[in-house]
Amino acid sequence: MRLYRFLPSVLGLTLLTGACSGGAATEDPGPLFDAEGGRTVACMIHQPAPPGSRYTDPQRRDTTQVLTVLHYYTVNGSKPYCDGKPPSAVDRRWAQLYVDLGADPAAVRRLLPPVGSR
Repeated sequence: MRLYRFLPSVLGLTLLTGACSGGAATEDPGPLFDAEGGRTVACMIHQPAPPGSRYTDPQRRDTTQVLTVLHYYTVNGSKPYCDGKPPSAVDRRWAQLYVDLGADPAAVRRLLPPVGSR
């Protein structure tokens, strides 16, 4: 049996599959939240990047990753940052996401600006 006879069919199917899969690159869903391995912590670390679509876009939201954010701030949201600095703009965006997802704002109150300044 000569395999080269099937090469055009396989090549055509491969190209068709690639064309049907959208052709355009999918959007990067953004960084993962650093939940410090889920361990108990005495203080929080600053998040290096703001939440991406895996957390903010209801169509792309990853339930497991969203639950990780909710758990982290529920347990640690009132703790200080390990470096003694105030929350950064990026930290505030994560805290606001926590509230936007329906969690209790009291858990992250100190991370968010006063209500009148939002």
